[in-house]
Amino acid sequence: MGPTQTRIVARAGTGERPVIGIEGIVDRAGVGSIRGAEITVGRVALGELEAGEYLVDDLIGLAVTDGERSVGSVIDVMLLPAVDVLEVRRPDGTSLLVPLIRDAVRSIDVEQRRIDIVGQFLGEVS
Repeated sequence: MGPTQTRIVARAGTGERPVIGIEGIVDRAGVGSIRGAEITVGRVALGELEAGEYLVDDLIGLAVTDGERSVGSVIDVMLLPAVDVLEVRRPDGTSLLVPLIRDAVRSIDVEQRRIDIVGQFLGEVS
């Protein structure tokens, strides 16, 4: 089945186990026809982001630096209950976890494709 545009008309359940109502799906046979389908939302439907807000897709792949020193690049963003965390892949293949808090992140520049972190706060030695 190819991409189809529709609307979510109801939402219940929890974040871990959401229950949604989809326009035009009224019985189990209809649900079976879309089981496993990916649900996406177009960027334009999200509206403008506030200052300091970022989409996960915009952060993946950004270069991470500590001042002028290259640290690696973002490979994942973990949306944790207390704070979101960047997973940064270093050149040697190891990972560095960077909480998205002011003490750990100096700046995020999506247009320049760069995140500048405070390595000292994270226990990194230059």
